[in-house]
Parts: sequence; C-alpha cells; structure tokens
Amino acid sequence: MAIDDLPDEHEQGERVRTWLRENGLGILAGILVAFGLVGGWRWWQGNQHAQRVEAGMTYQRMVADLASGDLADAQRQVGALQGGSYGVLAALELARAQVQAGERDAAIQTLQGADASDLALEPIRRQRLGQLLIDADRAEEAVALLRDASDATALETLGDAHAALDQTAEAREAYARALAQTDVASPGRGLIEIKLAAAGGEPTPNEAS
Repeated sequence: MAIDDLPDEHEQGERVRTWLRENGLGILAGILVAFGLVGGWRWWQGNQHAQRVEAGMTYQRMVADLASGDLADAQRQVGALQGGSYGVLAALELARAQVQAGERDAAIQTLQGADASDLALEPIRRQRLGQLLIDADRAEEAVALLRDASDATALETLGDAHAALDQTAEAREAYARALAQTDVASPGRGLIEIKLAAAGGEPTPNEAS
C-alpha cells in the first residue's frame, strides 16, 4: 500500500466513530454486566458474613440457655440454626442435655431433625442417634441408619444394634471391622474386643493388643 493510500486522521476518526456507533451499546452493556457481577459478588460475601455472625450469636445464646437449664428456649434457638455446621453442633449439644435431663425421646427427635449435609459432623450425629435408638428398643432403625458406616465408632454402634436384635453373625462382623480400624493404644479397644468375643469372634493376630 502506498503512503498516499493510508487513511488520514479525519478518516481514522470517522472509522472509530462508526465502529463505536455500531458496537457501543454492546460495550456499555458488557461494562454494566461486569459492574453488576462485581457488586453482586460483594453483596453475596457480605450477606454470607452477616449470616455467619448471626448464627454464631444464636449458637452462643443456645449454649447459655443450656447452661441455665432452659431446654425449651435452647430448642427454639436450635430451630433457628437449621442448616450449616452451627445447626448440627447446636443439635448435638441440645440432644446431650436432653439425655442428661432424662428426655431421651426428645433427644432422638432433635438429632433426627438436624441437618445431615455436614460431611464432617454427620458421622457423629448418626452414631449418637444410633445409640439412642438402641436404648429406646428401636435397634432396627439403628441398623438401617448405620448399615453403611465406615468409621470405628459407628461400626461399634452398628454391632451393638445387631447384638440387641440377636443377630450374632452381623454383630461379630461389625465389631471385627470396628476393631480393625481402632488403634492398639486406643482406650476403647478393649471394650470392642470384649464385645467381639461375646459375639463369638476373636481378634486376628494383627488386631490383638
């Protein structure tokens, strides 16, 4: 291209203005969307933080209610904490207090109504609920609740549920699996060995303490 064929400043300006007329609306829309996404993200973060702060305060009120023996108000606080780790922690604390107060059936209801989506706390909730169901002569429900258990504590409770139903072979299997996952130095290992022996089993050489 010859130098004379290059567009002068006026022509370049006209091209830019033409391009902006044709594409300016799209650019503006993109900018507005970007600002909207940033603003929305900041609002969401702020909202999540506010919810966590409120949940923490509600949990502390629940703990104070338990300390004062006001289980009714503590139960209301637990109801307000449904969803999230605080809700599960609150349910576990309330259920423990209810058991201590002789309200086993209420404790069962509390744990049954707790959020089961917290992967870290769910095994604890299920194991404690299983224990209470066995104590309430509802071992069948405990077996159904814990049949896919994989940690030692829950497997021991599963064995207890089978034993309560006189399902000796199933109890023996659950206790053996629990023992295999229990450290030799664990204080609870001896009890699992006793339960396994009562179900007709015995520790393997690798499991013997």
